[in-house]
Formats: sequence, C-alpha cells, structure tokens
Amino acid sequence: MLRNHFKIAWRNLTRNRVYSVINIFGLATGMAVAILIGLWLYDEFSYDTHHQNYDRIAQVMQNQTFDGEVRTWDNQAMQLGPELRDSYGNHFKYIVMASGTNDHILSAGEKRLNKSGAYMEPQVPDLLTLKMLKGTRAGLNDPSSILLSESVAQSFFGDADPVGALMKIDNKLIVKVTGVYEDLPRNSSFADLTFIAPWELLIKSEEFDKKLTWGNSWFQTFVQVTDQADIGNVSAAIKYAKLNRLRKEKTDDVRSKPELFLHPMSRWHLYGEFKNGVNVGGRIQYVWMYGTIGVFVLLLACINFMNLSTARSEKRAKEVGIRKVVGSARSQLISQFFTESIVVALLAFALSLLLVPLALPLFNETADKKMEMLWANPWFWLTGIGFSLITGLIAGSYPALYLSSFVPVKVLKGTFRLGRLAALPRKALVVVQFTVSITLIIGTVIVFRQIQFTKNRPVGYSRNGLLTIPMQTEEVRQGYEALRNDLLGTGAVVELSQSESPVTNAGITNGGFEWRGKAPGMQDEQVTVGVTHEFGKTVDWKIKEGRDFSRAFATDSSGFILNEAAVKYMGFDQPLGEQVKAFGRTYTVIGVVKNMVMQSPYEAVGPIIFYIDAFKRTNFINVKINPRTSVSEALATIGTVFKQHNPTTPFEFKFADDAYAAKFRSEEQVGRLARYFSGLAIFISCLGLFGLASFTAEQRTKEIGVRKVLGATVINLVTLLSGDFLKLVLVALLIATPLAWYFLSGWLQAYAYRTDLAWSVFALSGLGAVGIALLTVSFQSVKAARMNPVKSLRTE
Repeated sequence: MLRNHFKIAWRNLTRNRVYSVINIFGLATGMAVAILIGLWLYDEFSYDTHHQNYDRIAQVMQNQTFDGEVRTWDNQAMQLGPELRDSYGNHFKYIVMASGTNDHILSAGEKRLNKSGAYMEPQVPDLLTLKMLKGTRAGLNDPSSILLSESVAQSFFGDADPVGALMKIDNKLIVKVTGVYEDLPRNSSFADLTFIAPWELLIKSEEFDKKLTWGNSWFQTFVQVTDQADIGNVSAAIKYAKLNRLRKEKTDDVRSKPELFLHPMSRWHLYGEFKNGVNVGGRIQYVWMYGTIGVFVLLLACINFMNLSTARSEKRAKEVGIRKVVGSARSQLISQFFTESIVVALLAFALSLLLVPLALPLFNETADKKMEMLWANPWFWLTGIGFSLITGLIAGSYPALYLSSFVPVKVLKGTFRLGRLAALPRKALVVVQFTVSITLIIGTVIVFRQIQFTKNRPVGYSRNGLLTIPMQTEEVRQGYEALRNDLLGTGAVVELSQSESPVTNAGITNGGFEWRGKAPGMQDEQVTVGVTHEFGKTVDWKIKEGRDFSRAFATDSSGFILNEAAVKYMGFDQPLGEQVKAFGRTYTVIGVVKNMVMQSPYEAVGPIIFYIDAFKRTNFINVKINPRTSVSEALATIGTVFKQHNPTTPFEFKFADDAYAAKFRSEEQVGRLARYFSGLAIFISCLGLFGLASFTAEQRTKEIGVRKVLGATVINLVTLLSGDFLKLVLVALLIATPLAWYFLSGWLQAYAYRTDLAWSVFALSGLGAVGIALLTVSFQSVKAARMNPVKSLRTE
C-alpha cells in the first residue's frame, strides 16, 4: 500500500511539473534560509562553550555612580585579585588578574610580528581549559615565560619545537617559550588571545605595584567559582569588597560608591550591554531578530506550499469520487494525500541541503563567521526531518481531511460545488505573506537609512588622509621628534602629533576634578585626552572659542581645551579663563572646540577635556597626509622614514576612516542580512502568487473565453484577473505599515542620534511590493487573456 502511495505521489509530481517545481523550490528556499539562520543561532548560543567550565566562569565588574548616573565597567584595580583571595577565597577555584588583550610586537631572532595577547596570572590556562600541544599549563609560573597559540608558534618557528626558545615582547622584555596551546575558536571571547605572558612580568617591568592605587581601574578580573558555589550568591557576597577597602583607605574614590558583581561567561556575548547599572541585553536583540526573520521566511514558504497544495487538490475531487466508488476507504485516501505532501516536503529538505553549502560561503562572509554544516550532529537531522514531516502533515491536512469527506454521488454528477468561502483561507495566507514581506522591506530601508544618517553625522574633525601609528616601543617614543622633523621634510605629510587615545576611540576617563560652581559632593567623570601641541592642526578640529594649543605659550602645559559637552557639563557660561584643578595641579581653560565624535557615533557626544601631556601617557602618533600626494606614495615615504628611525619596530598603521567605518560593522551586517532575507521573502511570496495566479487562470479558462467572445479586451481581462490579487497586497500594505512603524520606532529609540521614520519610506516600499506583485500576476493574466477562445470553448 505504501509503495502504491509513493508511486501515485510521484506521478502527480511529474504530471504537474510547474506546480511541483514552484512547491519544491519555494519550500526548499525557505528551508535553506531557516538552516542558515539556524547555523548562525547555533554559533551565537555556543559562544564560549568551548571552555569546559564556562557555566562557572565569570568576570568581576563594577557599577559606579557619577552625577546620579550609574555606569558599568569591566575594569578593576590590580589590588582586587589579592583582596578576593584573602577575604573571599573560599568562593573561588581560580582568580585571574589580566591586562586587556592588545597588540604587541613579538620577536624571535630577526623576525618581528604584531600579535594580540595579554598578561595574565598563572592559573588562566586552567580557567580557560587551554589544550596544550607543547609544554604544560603550569608554564606561566615562570615570571619570564610566554605561552604561544599554535598559529603564532607556527608563524615564528614553523614545525620546530618552540619550547625553550627566547623571544622579546615590545623589543624590551625577554621571555622563554614554555608552552604552545591550540588556537581558540572564533566563537570564544578569547579568540584574539594569541599569546599569554605572566602578570608578574607586567607589574614588575612597569612598577605598577609602586604606582597604582585602588582608584586605578586599568585591568580585568576573571574568576571561576567552586563547584558548590552559586554565581549569584558569590556576586552578592563580594558586592562591597572595593567600597569597604576604599573606606578604610579614606580616598575620594569612595564617592562613586563602587559595587562589584559577577557577570557570568554564559552571558558575556549575548547580554553585554548595561544601562544605569542594569543588564539590558546586547547581541541577544540580533538573535531574536534573525530568529524571527528565519521563522517568518520559512512561514512564507510553508504558506506557498499549503496554498498550492490546497488549490491543486480541489481539482482532484472527481478522483476522490471514483476512488470511493471502487472501494477506497477514507483512511486510505487520507494516507494517500498525507504521503504526497510529505514526499514534497522531504524533497524540498533534500534540495535545501544542496542549496545551503552553496550559500554558506557568502553567508559566512556577510556575517563574519566561520560556520560549517552540522552533518554529524544528530539534532540537525532530527530537526530537519521532523520539520519536513510536520510541514507535510499540516499542508496535507486540508486535502486529506476535507476532500476525503466528499460524497461521491455529488462529485460524479457534477452537482458538487466548493462554495465562495473555499478560497478564503488562501487569500488570508497571501495577506500574511505580503504583510511579512513588506514589513521586512521597510525594516531593511530604515536600517540602511539609520546607518547612512549616522555615517554622515558631522564628526567635528577631518578623517581624510588621517592615519594613526601605535607607539608600541620605547624606540618609537624616544625618536618621535626626529621622526616628526624628517617626515615633515619629505612633504608627504602636513602635520604630526601625539595623543593618548586614537581620535576615533577616546576611552580614558578621569574624575575628581574641581571647578568653580561644581555641586558639593558631585562625583564627576569625564573623558580626558593627553595630546601634543599640534594635535588640533593634525585632526583639523573646529575652534569655537579661544585658541588652539601653541608652543609659543609656555603656559599651555597647564591649559585645558574643552569640547562643547564639557562646557555644558561644568556649567560654564564664559569658559575661557576658568580654572580647573586636576592631576594635582591647576589648569586654565584656553579654548573650546566643537563636539568631536571620538566614541560611539550612535550616542550623544560626552564631555571631553584635552590637555598637553606631561605624564608621557601618549600612545599614538597621528599623521595627516598631504592631500597633494597620492596615498600610496605617502605611505611608502612614511614607511621608509619610519623604518630608518625604528629598525626594530614593525610599521603598523590604521586610517581614521577605516577605524570609524569599523564602528558600523554590526549594524551593516544586520542591514546586509536583512536585505538578503527581505529579497528572499518577496521572492518566495511572488513565487506563491505566481502559482496561484496560474491556477486561477487555468480554473477560469472557459469564463475568459466567453468574455472574449462577448467583446472583452485583453486589458479588461488582465484587470479582472489581477484585481483580486492586487486587493490582497493592498490589504497587506495597510497591515504592514503600522506594524513596521511600531517595531522600528522602538528599535530607533536605542540610538541617541537617529534618523526619522519618513512617510516616503513606507510609501515607496509599499509601491515597490505592489509593483512586484502586479508584475508577477500580470504575466499569467496576460497569457490567459491572449488565449484563443476557440480552444477554451471547443468542448462546450
């Protein structure tokens, strides 16, 4: 019996090739999209699970209150590690202090490479469960050691065993390789950790143990709680550890009321955003968004499948009547229809498995992932086959349960009619399809507009021809003046300067400033940027009041230049000449510059203070290329001069334009993926519309013939056939517009600097969807309207 069901199912597929292709290809496309998004979701949810104890690993973070606003930081004082060990050690299995993961120059012999790594305490290999390929996890116990990732070891030593080899970090710290660990996967928060050096080496070499206090939150603290401990309870236990210490030392930092808490590794990737001290989400919004898109695209494909299946099944009423007359039981008819539907769904699933590997490279490039098909994962197969069976059962339920109930006498006598409401479910599903499609189109346009709106935001300085060179070694720092003079002499650059932070990423904050009119007890916090005198000319900032820094004024070493936000924050009506106590001395405000976007381009510019660096904190060289010189020639000249002055330091640089563009990477990924999925959604919807239009034209062939005989023109007939479908799309537009407005206005609220929801976006998106639908339907309508009426009426 089952064999016979499959045979009949195959015959029906081959007999109606057009509908079969539309059914299978449309459903396969939806399934392929769902699989791609499923792989992306799997990658996101499996983030950091590579580390065996990830459910018990956490980062110590802190909330601090500044001027009534709670801010959350992941940086801690170096003294926190010993404090946790001494006072709360029974809660933790491992406590690891670490520097941030930054670029450093590694060298072995004459070979020098720029690699990202960190200084960490010796227990980090156990905390991260590193897989050691050479040496042991105890390698960092030697304060002059280094652990290399497999790729870095390969870059320096090839296939030779590197254990015992000597290397240098930043041309000054000599270390010995004591181990090699397997590269961490891309979906790990430590993916960029390509080498690990001992924490003690950093502290001793920089004499941080003599310089830094509890107020210097420069580092990170990672912990693993004991097997019996609960992260929430431990988090509550250490809440006031820092505050209690500050109270004992009676420092001004106590005014920020720091409160510690543990942020579990399982939430780092998807729940990394905090507002006013509360975890409000993060990338999880993209997970929900992509997951929702995947469900809807798959839903569109399933709607196509169900619509075409039910539409075609109505033509088989006589077949059902004859089968019943010759003895078929209703259960046999039900199983036949279900079998046919499941066969189509399984064929679509098989086709989707061919489509996904073809699309995966492009999807990986767009999403910045390295995902692979989960061929060996049993859940993948169970989910795919299970979904195919469920889809087949749902799509086949109408013909199986409804058609099998027909009375054979009425069907065979020709007195059976489906009724006016038979097509109502199909019309409702078409409305759902286009509602989803139009909503996705509008969303895609708004995301694109938001990105472009922010990109075109005035930044307060010129990025054209501006590049940043990190000062990674003492060689570069000590030879800066000579380098500057020689580069200016080449004519390839027009100005050079130093700064504490890159112009696109000012993130160093300081507090405890005093100024006239400051509210009593106010705990202030402002971004500060130490610079050299030529910084303003290099970046071409805009002076609003006062003047720029100048070497002609010796007093500028005690001068401040504020941005507009800082003037407002301090409450100055006439800022020039105002005095501010900071860094143990008194500064005078000599100028005000227009706000510069040096942090997130999506947020309002905060207060920033610029000062002449007297503390040797500058870490970057800013270079302005001569606009009359080609970029390639200028870079070649800068590189040559740089190597002449710094033969042991690699020439590394980054254009300000590229650094600024990188801030839009996540949103642009969202925009690109949304664009692809919107295109697929409208394609799938139109594919179904094409099939239904073909079916309707075929069903009304004789009516069209009669109308043509009675004088109807091609335009009359096209309008008649297209009108019903056009009404459905217009209804979908009316539903999609308020839906899109509601969800997108909520999404835009997350951005302080945002575009508006222009009515033209909704109008043009709706017109585009209506136009595409009209073209789709008109093709079949014109074809039917041009048919010779003799052919359609010859049987009458």
